[in-house]
Parts: sequence; structure tokens; C-alpha cells
Amino acid sequence: MPKLSRRQKENKEKAANSTYSNLEEALQLLKDTSTAKFIESVEVHANLNIDPKYTDQQLRTTVTLPNGTGKTTKIAVLTSPEKIEEATTAGADLVGSDDLVQEISQGNLDFDLLIATPDMMPKLAKLGRVLGPKGLMPSPKSGTVTTTLTETLESFKKGKFEYKADKSGVVHIIFGKSDFTIQQLKENLIAVYSSIEQNRPSGVKGKYFKSVFICSSMGPSIKIDLDLFA
Repeated sequence: MPKLSRRQKENKEKAANSTYSNLEEALQLLKDTSTAKFIESVEVHANLNIDPKYTDQQLRTTVTLPNGTGKTTKIAVLTSPEKIEEATTAGADLVGSDDLVQEISQGNLDFDLLIATPDMMPKLAKLGRVLGPKGLMPSPKSGTVTTTLTETLESFKKGKFEYKADKSGVVHIIFGKSDFTIQQLKENLIAVYSSIEQNRPSGVKGKYFKSVFICSSMGPSIKIDLDLFA
């Protein structure tokens, strides 16, 4: 068993309370235990009463956080030559047509998100093995296949991102940085919870949320009372 450092032991003791029924208090504790020598990401882990192997119990959607995630997303756009200028003007970091398809086929994936116009999707079909494992394949459901490039780019630049439940029914989302204010983190966390709630799969029976924990990259898990979101 790995030996805990003094910092880890102290943080674990601070988070010893089983469940926090005050959101501001929980978020303050999260910030207090973010003691690494870098600005840590802040995460929420929601354990849901779903079995994703059934199509009516899968959760995959997008959310835009009021205060962003604190992370800069490098966006690539695959579109026809006549729309390249529009994508560039709208803020895309990388834009291309057949040339971009060629770069991707060679394993050049120097971007965090790929947006494509519908007419280019047939050319991406053969690149599923390259993009799929990285979670970069555009899809209408995630909003990354679009005919409105400017509007779509603006949304993702403002912090819109896709998330989904893993095979065990847990959603893992970064909802900010440890240097965000308590109010910023609170607004983002509520937005995440609301998004998950509003996109409840049709096959869910009974209680939807099993538990919700928050933590920083290097900090201890802090359990949140679900009644806080009621």
C-alpha cells in the first residue's frame, strides 16, 4: 500500500466528515485541500443508478458551464474549402479540408476537439480507428457536426463540452480550477448537476443519483449531500 505524504494525511483528516450538507463549506474545504504546487483541476464524480449497456440507460450530452472549466480547448474544424475563412474568423485553432483529413490519417491529432460540417463526415468514416479511441469523432449528438460553424465555435470556446457516463454508470467532469472563487465553483457545480438531472435516461427506474463527490486533482474526496440540489 502506498505511503501517504504528510500533506495527503492532513488533507484526508480535513475531509473526514462523511457528508457535507453545506455547499459553500464543502467547496471551501476543496480549496483548502488543493495544496499542490500547481493550480489543480476541480472534479465532480456522480455515481448514477444506470446500466449503460442498455441503450435506454446511456447518458451522453453536452453542458456549458457559467464560468468555463479554466482550460483552453484547442479546436480543429473540418469543412469544405469555401467555409474555411468563416471557421478561421470564428476562432478555430486549426482549419482544413482534405488536407486535414490527411493529417489526421497520419496520426497528427494536435487538438482537443474536432468539429465537422455534415458534407465532410463521409471522409471521416475511415478515420474512426484513429479518432474513436481518443473521443474525437464528431457526432450530431455532441453538437460537433454542424452547419452553423460560427455559432458552434462560439459555444465551445465559451466552455461547452461533452460528457458521458462510463461503463459503471459514473460521470467524471472537471468543473473548474482550484483558483476559482467559491461562487464560481458553486455555479458550475449546480450547472453540472442540473444538466445530468435534465438528461435523465428514459430507462432509469427509481432513484437516479446514488452519490456525488467533489475533489481537486490531488485532494481527498468530499461527499455532497444530494438534498442540497433538491
